Amino acid sequence: MVEITERLWDYDAVEPGQAARPTVVPITAEQIAEYADIAQNPDPRYRLGNGSDEYDGAPVPMPTMAVSYAPLLRPEIAENNGFVALEQSKTARRQTPFAKCEARWYRPAFVGDTITGVGRVLEKYERRGSKFVTFRIEAENQRGEAVGQYDYTCIFEYAQGQREVPRDTGDAQPMPSAEASAGRVPSRLLSFDSVQVGDTLAELAITESQAIINRKSDFRLAGKPSESNIHNDEEFARQNIFGGTVNAGPATMSYVDQMLELSFPLSAFYNGGSLLMRAITPFRSGDTVTFGGEITGKREEDSRGLVECRVKGINQRGDLVCLADAVMVYGG
Repeated sequence: MVEITERLWDYDAVEPGQAARPTVVPITAEQIAEYADIAQNPDPRYRLGNGSDEYDGAPVPMPTMAVSYAPLLRPEIAENNGFVALEQSKTARRQTPFAKCEARWYRPAFVGDTITGVGRVLEKYERRGSKFVTFRIEAENQRGEAVGQYDYTCIFEYAQGQREVPRDTGDAQPMPSAEASAGRVPSRLLSFDSVQVGDTLAELAITESQAIINRKSDFRLAGKPSESNIHNDEEFARQNIFGGTVNAGPATMSYVDQMLELSFPLSAFYNGGSLLMRAITPFRSGDTVTFGGEITGKREEDSRGLVECRVKGINQRGDLVCLADAVMVYGG
């Protein structure tokens, strides 16, 4: 019998600065359309043959597609530094799930662009007994221009033990907003002059399914495929902290993105906007989450108008699923 020995990339082995090799992804209209479809976004701007009027009819991706065309590849970072990621271990396999992500955008990625992504460990820290690792991924186009970056935090060790799977499915089934159901760009987007602190934003309701969760898990533009994880493998998921399959944090983030798009132009993301989303309660198959928010701040800075928003996602049981803060930027 051969004993398996592994250099596990656990919390103690993680060090700031550890990096993967760069990824290189060409942007296509088919990718943009598929990502929007998996994100359950019916906006015609992302469909094949269409584009955005804001960018002279050119197709541009949903902002949160940045996590796909410049992906975080934890197993590749581990391998590039001589380790085996916990997700791929043969002796101590477990997941290091999403905790939060903060994305910042500088310009769109257009069809025909080639995006180079570089990911590295930014920091690691302990909080209330749990251990977290934050990664920074930076994306630039073929001209060397910064497209965006995001900081992605994972839970490497969870102090609270396994979460219980809800037995009550809940009976509050919110309906999607009229504009989202119509599958069109809202006719009246907010302008900087029109918004006031305290204004509410257009709501969006999303029902998750295991089929969509599986498609999101399979959608990969770089890196090795993940055949089994807490999103698509019920048996493996039951052994991890959420006690069953859940959607990916970036999927929930794409729903927050879509909700904000009902109120703000795409340029408000791509002019230097940002979105920070924290995962609070798992978003499981069969759940319906309503995303709603309000304007929490408004100011002018360097000849630009900045609008701050707070977004909450609440499921049919009344649980807070996510909490997000966005900065939408006008002008610049």
